[in-house]
Amino acid sequence: MPLERRPERKIGIKDVSREAGVALSTVSHVLNGTAPISQEVRVRVLEAARKLGYLAKRQRKGAIASLSTLYLAVPPGNLPQNDINLVSWTLLTALSRECERRGIRIVAHNGAPQLNAAEILAGARAAEAEAIAVVFDDNPKLLKGLAGSDIAVVLLNGEDPTMSIDTVAPANRYGARLATEWLLSKGHRRILHLTWRGRSTIMRRLDGFHDAYLQHDLSTDLGEVLYAKGYEPEHAREALRTFVAERGGLDGFTAVFCAADNLAIGALTELQALGFRIPADIAVVGFDGVAPGDLTQPSLTTVRVPLDALAVATVQTLEQRLSGAGRDQPATRIELGCRLIERESGGSALPSL
Repeated sequence: MPLERRPERKIGIKDVSREAGVALSTVSHVLNGTAPISQEVRVRVLEAARKLGYLAKRQRKGAIASLSTLYLAVPPGNLPQNDINLVSWTLLTALSRECERRGIRIVAHNGAPQLNAAEILAGARAAEAEAIAVVFDDNPKLLKGLAGSDIAVVLLNGEDPTMSIDTVAPANRYGARLATEWLLSKGHRRILHLTWRGRSTIMRRLDGFHDAYLQHDLSTDLGEVLYAKGYEPEHAREALRTFVAERGGLDGFTAVFCAADNLAIGALTELQALGFRIPADIAVVGFDGVAPGDLTQPSLTTVRVPLDALAVATVQTLEQRLSGAGRDQPATRIELGCRLIERESGGSALPSL
């Protein structure tokens, strides 16, 4: 008669606590990312959980916080060096705050002005980081170089058309469509889209602008795209100054939808300097929601990007990728919805509506 095999003893949080030499509550905080824990203690708990097999068990259930060090790669031009780079400042602050809340150490990449995959991977390995977050830079060559790595990678606020790595971004196309449809619902037909030749995220906002016209069975020729030299307020002022001079006025346009709040702030300033009333003569709508839109004159109607939620989703995506089941899963693309914030500059319905 064969001997009965004793069932293996289940490994629990008490075993991890004993192995790591820390309190039960500390183990719980490390595994669930519910409180800031020192890097040394966090590593010790995770190592104990791995050794005992508890980490693999929890990872299979998708309930483990296995990220202890995040390597952050941001193009130098997007670092929040001045008060114009409000999107960069707000997004990176939100990411830093979320990592601090979860007890995750951030190591910032310091390399060439143009991000390089080999440099980033070398830096991440030197920092013993489990994951890399690339912010703003969706250069195809860079993404291709990172995609084959054994380190988890996520692209924040960018696009990877090859779907080789995980990406987290605002729904730029749908946010722009939302703003344009709102203006169309107010009776506007001639809408000027003020933008610049930027990255794919900015191009998606142009797509959304056109989508709204098509959705309303209107010719996209009713709208027009005006390119500024860049995203700064002064670039918007220069573009509109030239436009008005060349057209002898607003040329029938009743609204300006700007691809960024920085442009919208410049548009408000320049249009009023030229003698136009906002919104009586022309409505102005921005995009991003990070500028002090309630303090402008008039207050700025804008599309608010959920930057705090983007930071949380970025960390969650990496945690999922690091889980036992996540490593072999296809790349995911997460888009978070944007919200229209109605203020004075958007105006009300046109009298002819």
